[in-house]
Amino acid sequence: MTDVTRTLHLTVQHPHPGLAVATVVGDVDVHTAPTLRSGALEIIQQGHPRLVLDLAQVGFCDSAGLSAIIGIWHAAQEAGGSLSLATVPDRLMRMLSMTGVDSLLPVHATAADVTDSPPASAKR
Repeated sequence: MTDVTRTLHLTVQHPHPGLAVATVVGDVDVHTAPTLRSGALEIIQQGHPRLVLDLAQVGFCDSAGLSAIIGIWHAAQEAGGSLSLATVPDRLMRMLSMTGVDSLLPVHATAADVTDSPPASAKR
C-alpha cells in the first residue's frame, strides 16, 4: 500500500506583479486537496490571478487533487488570470493526459520556464 502523507504545504513566490508561483509539497489526495484549493484561491484573491503550481515535490495525486486543480483553474479564469502547471510528475501527467486536462492547462518543464518570461502585458 502506498504511504501517503496527510499534510500539504504551499510556498509562494511573486516573481512578477500579478504572478505567483506556489510550490506544492506533499501528496494531493482527498485529505489534502481542500488545503491546495483554499491556499491557491487565497493567492488569487490577494491579487495574483496568474498562478503557477510547481508540482515537483508532489508524490501522489488522486482524483480529488485533479478536481482541486480544475477548480483552481476556473477561479483563476474568473479573476482574469490563468493557471499553469510546472514540473508535473509522470504519474500526474498521465492522469492529465487521460482526462484531457492537459489540453486546458499549460504544462511547463519547470517553473522558471514561466517566470523567466515577461508578463504578457509587458510583451505588447
